[in-house]
Amino acid sequence: MSQAVPEISVVVPVHNESGNVVSLLDEIAAALQGVTAFEAVFVDDCSSDNTRDILRDYAGSHPWLTVVCHLNNCGQSTAVRTGVLHARGTVIATLDGDGQNDPADIPALLARWKALGASNSGRPVLIAGWRAKRQDTWVRRLSSRIANGVRSRLLGDATPDTGCGLKLLGRTDFLNLPYFDHMHRFLPALVRRAGGQVESVHVAHRSRTHGQSHYGIGNRLWVGIIDMLGVMWLQRRARVPRVERLRTKDSA
Repeated sequence: MSQAVPEISVVVPVHNESGNVVSLLDEIAAALQGVTAFEAVFVDDCSSDNTRDILRDYAGSHPWLTVVCHLNNCGQSTAVRTGVLHARGTVIATLDGDGQNDPADIPALLARWKALGASNSGRPVLIAGWRAKRQDTWVRRLSSRIANGVRSRLLGDATPDTGCGLKLLGRTDFLNLPYFDHMHRFLPALVRRAGGQVESVHVAHRSRTHGQSHYGIGNRLWVGIIDMLGVMWLQRRARVPRVERLRTKDSA
């Protein structure tokens, strides 16, 4: 594939995912080659295994892959933002690095993003994956159900599955959102706060085959309460202007 400026950048934060990254990269290529110009930006968040070496070797023969490495562990939200800052595409697709999201869903979400963006008067558009059939342990399903319920009631984000890693959003729109640790869990609420539109689309979900989950009830619910209060504070102070630009005689 030529190194044309990509339309879409697939941003993937990874931490100790050596068993998953190659198959995930192959699936990204299979999903997007021949569909649109693309790139993948993988951000290694200071892995202690050989994830970084595997990504470096893969990038050597696949010029559409960019690898960025954190020298200190910063967490998923910061890794995603690092990837977006290094991305060149107009639209960002985020994926979890554990292989549970299916890259084959990206083209359909991209088509929906374009359709909504064309009629949304320049407002941000977020397409959020909705894992209707979760392939997780009962603990993870329970923690996500509790977190989604509490978040939806308090933030009114109208999103049934904010925890799905598969999301599409304009690059500029993403970078205009308030940045804070754990912000990836609140993207729907932040986009709606900016006057944007959020739509959830059913996507596939797969069992994890390698590695271990980094999340559970403790760091999904209890840690998120403080973040949720912060987002509520941001919502209450948001103002979305309706702008009219006056034309002068010289610009007519």
